[in-house]
Amino acid sequence: MTNPTDDEIIKFIRHEARLIDEHRFDEWLELYTDDAIYWMPLEWGQTDSKLHASLMLEDKLLLKVRVERLKGNRTFSQKPKSRCHHVLQVSAIDSRDEAAKRYQTYTPFHYVETRLDEQTLYAGWAKHDLALIDRRLRITHKRVDLVNPEAAFGNIQLFM
Repeated sequence: MTNPTDDEIIKFIRHEARLIDEHRFDEWLELYTDDAIYWMPLEWGQTDSKLHASLMLEDKLLLKVRVERLKGNRTFSQKPKSRCHHVLQVSAIDSRDEAAKRYQTYTPFHYVETRLDEQTLYAGWAKHDLALIDRRLRITHKRVDLVNPEAAFGNIQLFM
């Protein structure tokens, strides 16, 4: 792929959500660069992930650990396994830097996570920083802002 079109970028974002919904976590991890960060702020409008607590702040190693835990037979909190479903609005391409091969997107979503008879609805916005590396789009940073980040949440088991 050379400079991706808006449609190709949007297709990539939708593909990422589908991989999560289908529990194809190893394929999902391959979408991330080795230095990628997955961040879910704890406060509305939070600008600093290092000096403030977060709901999630995971580098690629921690993402791998979470995936291995989700796949493990001895993860009793995942018997039966949690399931999820993304409903994405159309992504907006917020910026394109064709020279640097960097792109930023904004995607409003509703997300349902369920296990047994418990179902939790989350709503928010996902912001992806993408880079074109070896002719493939990859995620360098993903920020998930919930509409109500200060709510008392139970364990968020999967990825949004």
